[in-house]
Formats: sequence, C-alpha cells, structure tokens
Amino acid sequence: MLELGADEYAKYPFMADAGQYLKDKGFPLVKFGTDPDLKPSVEKAFHRLKVSTEGGIYKSELIDGQASKSYVLEIEVFSFLLAIVLIKLTGMHTLTKRFALAEARRAEQHLEKDLGKASEKSKIDLAIKIIHDLFGIEIIKRDDFFEIPVADYLKHSTSFHEREWKLINRYVKDGKVLLTPEKTVRLIRKELGTYIGSKINNAPTPPMIPGFENMVNELISICKKLTPSYTTITGEYPPCIKHAIEVLEKGENLPHSGRFMLATFLLSKGQSVEEIAPLFKNAPDYNQRITLYQLNHLAGTSGSGTHYSCPSCEKLKTQNLCFAIPECDNIINPIQFGKKRI
Repeated sequence: MLELGADEYAKYPFMADAGQYLKDKGFPLVKFGTDPDLKPSVEKAFHRLKVSTEGGIYKSELIDGQASKSYVLEIEVFSFLLAIVLIKLTGMHTLTKRFALAEARRAEQHLEKDLGKASEKSKIDLAIKIIHDLFGIEIIKRDDFFEIPVADYLKHSTSFHEREWKLINRYVKDGKVLLTPEKTVRLIRKELGTYIGSKINNAPTPPMIPGFENMVNELISICKKLTPSYTTITGEYPPCIKHAIEVLEKGENLPHSGRFMLATFLLSKGQSVEEIAPLFKNAPDYNQRITLYQLNHLAGTSGSGTHYSCPSCEKLKTQNLCFAIPECDNIINPIQFGKKRI
C-alpha cells in the first residue's frame, strides 16, 4: 500500500489500515469510550456520520489540505476510523452506503485540488499515484490536462449517462483522452465510493464499546427514519421507470438524468410531490430540503412555474436509461407505455 504522510492520511484516511493505525498509536478501541482526552475524536466521528445521513460532505479542520494544529491530524484520521466502528456497531447497511458516498465526494475534492496545483509537483504526483494504486488507471500530466488511455476511460465511464461523457464528445489524441483535473477525479467517484464501502464491509465488528451505546442507538434511529416508505406504484410501468425505482430501492446512486426522468414521469401520471419524495429517501446523497425543492421546481409549483415533461425515449437512449422490451414498440415517450395506439 502507498505510504502517506500525516497530512495525506488526514485527507485520504481510507488509505490507512484501521486496526494497524490505532495499534501503532497505542490506542485500544475501548479507551475511546472512557478517556476524556479522546472524546473529541469520538464526537467528530459521530458528527461525520450524521452529516453523511443528511446528504452532506463533512468539512474538516484542514486548511488547504494542511492541519492548522498537530492534534488536528490525529482527530481527522481517528474520526474516520471510529466512524467505521460506529457503522459496524449499528449494523445499518444504509449508513455504510451514505458514509462511503460522502467520504468519496470529500476525497474527490482533495484529489481535484491536488491535481490542479500546477506549482506543487509532489501533490500532483501523489494524487496520480493514489488513483493508479487504487484503480489501475495510468495517468500522465500534459500541460493543464491529464491523459488517460482510451481503454481506461471506457472502462471507468460506463456508469455515466450524460452526453458529455460519451467518447465521441471527448478530445482524444494518440489513443489518450484528455481530461481536466475535475473530470479526471469525477471518473473514479463510483469506484472510490465502492472502495470505501468495501473497507467498511470487510472491517470486523467489535463488541459494544462502553460509552458508545447512546451514539449507536441514535444512529440506528436516524437510519430507520431514512428507510423509505415508498409511494404506492400501481398499474404497469415502463422498464426504464421500474429500473430507476429498483436502483433507489437498493440504496444505489441514480444519476441526475435518471432522477429527472422518474420525477417527471410520476408527476405526469398525477402523483403529487409529497407522494414522490419518499422514493428518493434511500438515495446515498438524499437531502430532504433539496429533494422537495427540485420536485416542486419540476412540478412548476416554484421558480418560473414551468412544468417539466418526461424525456422522450430517444433522449433516454442517449443517456443509457432505456431498457426497452417488446411492449415498448411504437412509443416515443415512456408516458405512452401501456396505451394502445389506434
């Protein structure tokens, strides 16, 4: 595994071997439940998890990737590792998914900043090496861009449905795709979340730690409230809509284009914002306020008052959201599914 300095571990704590790190520091887990000097790390871990359940990204005390005070470094790493311990003690799969996605997005911000620091070659090299070591992507810096082999790009861009990610819409030279720092890091977001999730899933579940009981119970209570009470889906729905609902039911990340399709389809079928909103509760980045705002915007009850329509089948094909079956023949919009044409 790549050797990192203290500042780097604070930015990318998922690179640390949790058990070995705590052992090297001389802190048995049970000590975190009783030692008042370690309480800030435990409280930070709990806060870190709560932020992830709200669809947010934890804001650390690092300033420009550096710790303002030496103790901040340990708290940053300890809080991440203790968050994993709390997740294991709750046994809540929802918490694993939300925390993994939130931490992936946080790491994404740091990687993007490090790749964009043209004057600091060491930071750029480190970010490139982290991406290579974790995901096997060969990256070469070329002026203000980063070159990635076409094969690597195609392998890691399969989950993107937006038109801009199609290879035909990318600048390709000598078998390499040129990307900005932001797009380079965005390319691995899903894998980064999966990697962090696997670290959590593979971590052993310790016995309950005295002093952790209240936090564990509160996290379980929060997660139970996040469990969606889905709107009743009646009638026959097209496969694209069924697929979108299944993705959300599994707690997976439905892309923005898929969420737009699902919301506009259900609105056109007469579902209210209040009936649709619970469908999104299990999304890893769910935020109630933002979800309601976006649904009201699509329904035309806020903003400009424009009522948005469900995208056409042709549009959904370009976004890899179409899962056509024979019953889809002769329709040009999901809204027409199940209707006989005369």
